[in-house]
Amino acid sequence: MAKALIGYMDSDLRTPALSAENARLRARVGELEALVLRLSEENDKLAAAQAAALLDEAASLSEMQPA
Repeated sequence: MAKALIGYMDSDLRTPALSAENARLRARVGELEALVLRLSEENDKLAAAQAAALLDEAASLSEMQPA
C-alpha cells in the first residue's frame, strides 16, 4: 500500500520528463477550466439578452393585435 501511495504522489524524481508532462497537463486543464467558465458566463449573458429581445418582440406584437 505504501508503494502505491508513494507512486501516486508527485514526489517521484526518477522521471523528470513525466513530472514535466504532468505539470504541463495540469496547467492546460486549468486553462481549459477557465475557458469553460468564461464561455458559460458569455452564454448566460447572450441567453438573457435573447430572452429580453423575445419578450420585447412579443410585447410589441401583442400591442399591434386588434382587441
